Amino acid sequence: MEQGREPGSNDACEVLADEVCALGRRAGLDAVGIADASPFLATRRHLEERRSRGLAADMQFTYRNPERSTDPQRTLSGARSLVVGALYTPAPRLQPTAPSEARVAAYARDDHYGELRAALREMAELLVDQGWQARVVADDNALVDREAAVRAGIGWYGKNANVLLPGRGSWFVLGSVVTDAPLPPSTEPVRDGCGTCDRCMSACPTGAIVEPGVVDVRRCLAWLVQAPGSIPVEFRQAVGDRLYGCDDCQEVCPIGHGERSEAGHESPSGADVPAIWVLEASDSDLLDRFGRWYIADRDPRYLRRNALVVLGNATDEDPLVDALLQRFAGSPDPMLGEHAAWALARRATGKLVAP
Repeated sequence: MEQGREPGSNDACEVLADEVCALGRRAGLDAVGIADASPFLATRRHLEERRSRGLAADMQFTYRNPERSTDPQRTLSGARSLVVGALYTPAPRLQPTAPSEARVAAYARDDHYGELRAALREMAELLVDQGWQARVVADDNALVDREAAVRAGIGWYGKNANVLLPGRGSWFVLGSVVTDAPLPPSTEPVRDGCGTCDRCMSACPTGAIVEPGVVDVRRCLAWLVQAPGSIPVEFRQAVGDRLYGCDDCQEVCPIGHGERSEAGHESPSGADVPAIWVLEASDSDLLDRFGRWYIADRDPRYLRRNALVVLGNATDEDPLVDALLQRFAGSPDPMLGEHAAWALARRATGKLVAP
C-alpha cells in the first residue's frame, strides 16, 4: 500500500483495526481501544483552568504545553486515530521489613513503561508495514494519556483523577499510538463505576483530592517526592516511608481490589529500598537503579532528600541511623543538611517539627 493511501473500504479499516488491537493483546496489553484523533478541547480547558488556580504547582507533565498535549496533530501531522493500550501492573502493597525501609509506588517497582512501549511499538510497526504513519507516545509531555484512554472506551475517570478499568481498578500504565490511519473508533464508552464511593478522597493523607477528579498537586505526595527543592515541612510526616510515588488513593479503591490482592505477583526489584543504602550509594549507582523514574533535573540529591525524610519518620532507636543523619546534617548541601536536621529532631521528639 502506498504511504498515506486509505484502505479501499470501511471493511478494510475495520479489519486493520481488529488486527492492530489483537496484536496489542498478544504483545501483553490488557486492554486496547481506538479513539479519533481530534483535539481534547475540554481537557485543554481543564488543564489551563487548574494551572490558573495554582493546582499544578510547578509540574510540567502535560501542563507544560496544554496546546501540544491535548492535540494529537502536534505529535503527527494528519493524525486520524489513536490506538490506546493499557498494561496491568498488579503489585500488592509490600510491608516494610525494617523501619528504615523506603516504599516505592507499584507502577515504579519495575520497568512497566518499557513493557508498554514495546507493545505499542509492535502495533505501530504493523501500521507502518501497511503504509501508514505511526508514533508511540507514553509517559511524556506529548499527550494526555488518560483522556485518550477514556475516549477509546478503556475506562472512566475515577474521583482520584486516575482512569479506572472495569473490574481492574487503576493499576495500569497507559500509552498510545498516534496514526494517520482512519481506524474506526471504539463506540461504547465505559460507564462511571464509582457511583457515590469517595474512599479515595477521604483516604488521601494530605487532602490533595480537592474535588472529584481534581488533584491539588501542591499537596499530592506523589508529586512532592518528585518535585525539585525542599519538601514542605507540613507534609514531611505524611511522606512517611515513601521514597517514590504514593498509592494510597488506589489502595482503598474497591474496583478490582480482590483480584489485585490475590494476584500473587511479586516485584522485589524496586520495592522496600533501604533508605540507608540510598544515602550511601553513589550518584551513578542511584541512576543505574532508578534512572527510569522521573527525578528532577536527573539529580540523585532528591532521592537522598526523600530518604532523609523516611529515616526521620522511622522513629526507632538505631544509633547507625542517627550517626548517618548527623553526618548529613553537616553537609555543605543546604537542602540535604536541612532535611537531615529535621529528621534528627523528629526522631528525638517523635513529633512533627519545624526546621
